[in-house]
Amino acid sequence: MGKLLIAGVGGNLGSVAAKVLLTLEDKSNLIFCATSEATLKPYADMGIETHVVDFNYSDNLEKAFANAEAVGIISMPFVGEKRQAAHRNAVDAAKKANVKKIVYTSLANAGDETNPSMEKLDHIYTENYIKDSGLDYIFLRNSQFAEAMVTNYFTYVNMKMPLANNMGNGHMAFVSRKDCAKALAYALHKHKEYSHATLDINGKELLTIGEFVNIGNKETGNNVAYVEISDEENYKIFDSMGIPRTTDGKFQDGSEAPFCSDGMVSFGKAIRLEKFAVFTDDFKKLTGEDPISVSYMFANSKDFQVGDRHSKDKK
Repeated sequence: MGKLLIAGVGGNLGSVAAKVLLTLEDKSNLIFCATSEATLKPYADMGIETHVVDFNYSDNLEKAFANAEAVGIISMPFVGEKRQAAHRNAVDAAKKANVKKIVYTSLANAGDETNPSMEKLDHIYTENYIKDSGLDYIFLRNSQFAEAMVTNYFTYVNMKMPLANNMGNGHMAFVSRKDCAKALAYALHKHKEYSHATLDINGKELLTIGEFVNIGNKETGNNVAYVEISDEENYKIFDSMGIPRTTDGKFQDGSEAPFCSDGMVSFGKAIRLEKFAVFTDDFKKLTGEDPISVSYMFANSKDFQVGDRHSKDKK
C-alpha cells in the first residue's frame, strides 16, 4: 500500500493537518514535505519519511512523491501565474510518480464563472488541470478562514474604529483553518472512500460580516461597529496599512493582513454578491465532527489568529 503525503507541513494549515494525520495513521504510512530541513527534522526524528521540496521548482518533486498513493496539495500563498505554475509542477510530478489520488485545498464556489474573486481563478485552474491529468481527486472547497476575520476584528478594536470593508450583507460560512486542516487529514485518511469528489468545507453557520462582528462583541465585551464601504475605499485602507496589491509586492514582517489587497477586495466583493454563500454538512460527513463555531473562536481568540504569511519560496 502506498503512503499518504502532505506537502507544506511548515505552514499554518499544513502543520495542523500533519498533527491530525498522525492521530489517524501510523507514521510508517506517512510522507511529509516542506521547504526546509529544519521544519522537517522533528518528523524525520520520529522516523517519518521527509523531503525538502518547493513547488516553484520541479526538482526532487517526483522523487518525493515516489512512495505516495495519495498526495495532499495545499494551495500556495500567492496569486496568478506563479501559483498556477507551482501547482502544475506538483500535479505533473504526482502523475509521473504514479500517485493514485490528489487531495487539493480549493475554494468555495470555485467553479462559478460569475464569481469575481481573483482567488478562485487559480483554484478552478488547478482543479481543471488535475482533472485533465487523469488522476483521481478530492477537492476540498474551503470557505474563508475565520481566523483572518478574527484577526481583522481585533485590529479595529485596537484602532478604536468601526470595522470597515466591502462585504456588505453577503453571507459566508466562515470556517476555522484548523477545521480545513482536519478535513485535509481526514480526506487523505479516508481517500479510498471518495472518487472524483468535490467537498464543501464550511463553518457552522452562514453569517454576514455584521453578524460576525456582533458575535465578536458578545464574546469579548468590545463594541465594534461594522461599516460597509466601496471596493475603492477598501483598497485605500489596505494601501494605508502598507499591504501590497499583489502577492509580488513586499509584505511587512508580522503584517496583520498577510494577503494581497487585490485578493481581499475581490473576495469581499464576491461575498457581497452572495457568491460564497455555500453551506453543507460535508465537513461532518468527512470527519464525524461539527465545525468550530465563530463564538468559540472569539471566546478563545488567542488560538484563532491568522498568523504570519508562510511563503518562504526563493522564486
